[in-house]
Amino acid sequence: MTDPYESLLKQAYSNITEKSGDLGRFTVPAARVYIEGKTTVFENFAEIASTLRREQDHFMKYLLSEIGTAGKIDGNRAVFNGKFDKSQLEKIIDKYTQDYVICSECGKPDTRLVKDGRITLLRCDACGGHRPVKKRKTHNEGGLNQVEEGKEMTVQIEYLSKRGDGVAKVGKYTLYIKGAKPGQNVRVKITRVAGSIAFTEKI
Repeated sequence: MTDPYESLLKQAYSNITEKSGDLGRFTVPAARVYIEGKTTVFENFAEIASTLRREQDHFMKYLLSEIGTAGKIDGNRAVFNGKFDKSQLEKIIDKYTQDYVICSECGKPDTRLVKDGRITLLRCDACGGHRPVKKRKTHNEGGLNQVEEGKEMTVQIEYLSKRGDGVAKVGKYTLYIKGAKPGQNVRVKITRVAGSIAFTEKI
């Protein structure tokens, strides 16, 4: 008489909602991107924001900051000023996922952004862990006073701009390096700073 019991037990276990954070099953859809005139259209923007369970405005603000351009949400898609390729956007989406979605303790995406005073926390429903949401520093990032006219630094080129210049990120700044290629480490001198954009020359 154990078979019916075991059968019911297995059925009960199968009906338990597993956390979606099993990284083997959590998949962010591939970005569908195409160039339209002088703009880049991120066709499935809303779908990816929904998969990540994040507000579209928050996701869009991050994308614009990382790309270093202006843009808008247009229905289910996002439109960026300038020409950017799919691999570049997917790299940024992956960074967003790691910084604002994936729990750093259990590695699952079952998280929520919650406010604790002025601090935004990433709270995990799977393990109960939480941490302040703070963009993780990369080897390119340092003190903001590094990006000043006349300063010299070594940066890593992340991608190419629509004009073919290499692009690196240092903190909130986007640096343009003429003649540099993605993956290269380049020593540069800051020649001009305009807002969060910095122009350089290779040393």
